[in-house]
Amino acid sequence: MGMTMLLAIFVLGMFLGREIITKVPPTLHTPLMSGSNAISGITVVGALVAAGGGHHWWATALGFLAVAFAMVNVVGGYLVTHRMLGMFRAPQGRREAAGTPGGKD
Repeated sequence: MGMTMLLAIFVLGMFLGREIITKVPPTLHTPLMSGSNAISGITVVGALVAAGGGHHWWATALGFLAVAFAMVNVVGGYLVTHRMLGMFRAPQGRREAAGTPGGKD
């Protein structure tokens, strides 16, 4: 394929991805984040294999960069998921007033 065709596919993929993501209801964002974190975990394993393969120095350098970027993605995904799950928790004052577990009964 020529470079023009690859660029066209990339741009169409960006538009399609944007349309799909904007149509996802907020209640599904947390499960989707968990799924994308699992995929990023697989990417980390593949990057570790590439970095530790003992091939050329540039393969090791690219593998190291892949590990670094994939780990940023995994950590960021878990932080976003944790923050989103925190939105569903009752505030501390309500939890204590209702006598639910976690309060000072």
